[in-house]
Amino acid sequence: METTSPELDLEKLTVVRILGRGAMGTVFMVHDRETDPSARYPFALKVVEKSTLHTKFDADRRARWEVSVLSRLSHPYLPSLLGTLETDQFLAWAVPYCPGGDLNVLRHRQADRVFSPSVIHFYVAEIICALEYLHSMGIVYRDLKPENVLVQQSGHVTLTDFDLSRTLTHRTAIPRNTPDSGELEATNCRMKHRRNLTGLTLVVSDKGLKKAKSARVSPVSRRKLSFSNGERSNSFVGTEEYVSPEVVRGEGHEFAVDWWALGILTYEMMYGKTPFRGKNRKETFRNVLMKPPEFIGKPTAVTDLIGRLLEKDPTRRLGYNGGATEIKEHAFFGGLRWDLLTDVLRPPFLALRDEESLTELIKGGARDVEEYFHNLKAQPSVPPSPLPTPSSIA
Repeated sequence: METTSPELDLEKLTVVRILGRGAMGTVFMVHDRETDPSARYPFALKVVEKSTLHTKFDADRRARWEVSVLSRLSHPYLPSLLGTLETDQFLAWAVPYCPGGDLNVLRHRQADRVFSPSVIHFYVAEIICALEYLHSMGIVYRDLKPENVLVQQSGHVTLTDFDLSRTLTHRTAIPRNTPDSGELEATNCRMKHRRNLTGLTLVVSDKGLKKAKSARVSPVSRRKLSFSNGERSNSFVGTEEYVSPEVVRGEGHEFAVDWWALGILTYEMMYGKTPFRGKNRKETFRNVLMKPPEFIGKPTAVTDLIGRLLEKDPTRRLGYNGGATEIKEHAFFGGLRWDLLTDVLRPPFLALRDEESLTELIKGGARDVEEYFHNLKAQPSVPPSPLPTPSSIA
């Protein structure tokens, strides 16, 4: 794997626990027996078994792409690449372990399974900063959802899972003309186009949580459109409930898909469900295309923000012309000192690591990566967990 990150030695890594299994590989919490024998600083290791690469669509390319993205990131709300390894059997890379869980698990720990406006305000602001950084690098994320927003030891967020991301050329900002009703109807048919710690919370467990896991849409080549200003992707990717209208239509998409997904995420944090989920994929996609989001009670700054992010026409969506700057200027973020966000000492939730519990896990279940896969092949297959685990990056 071509990267400047440190090369890991598989023989020195001990598995503490399995964090999750996903379409792109298995994620382990591991520690280095030589440099960290007491496992005080475990990290997450994502492992892709080469023997399975031929069974997944373009999996090798996507795995190497994810490593290349991680190697370029330097932002407080995005993961850093700690090291990589490649053997005849595995491709693997390490990122920091996030003990605070993900936003889906954390939301289910709340009394009403929703977040308060102040919590939404904090998390959404940090996610905007992370997306702003990615977009500045020409990277569209394309997989924003609660399961991919992890909570660090500090209580601040980090985005994870970059195998669906890709680079796009930025277009030049063009003032939007207001079309008359006839033009608008025609347009709707074709669509133009960063810590200190204090406080406490929970060591998160996902047992008993009931949210159904959204199906991830596989990258499938769609019909291509010609355009001259900037670059669009024509891949059909994402998670069903978070896919934007332009992706459903296969008309080509760009950075605005991340702002749509931010609208869906904000809605789910507020109401405990996504706005367009139907009984099946067909109904969900129909709702994405036709149904407006439903709000309860009087209009507020956050409902206005969500509505403007969930504009079906990407050219009219908040963030399309001005990017993150445009969204940061919304009334919901009035008075927020964006430059001081990373200095917040008391985020909504902090994760406390239970040292004794971690030690017991090591004593009772130490194993290595190769042993895990060997045992896996010797066992009958079991269905995946209905929920992603707290630090899943798959």
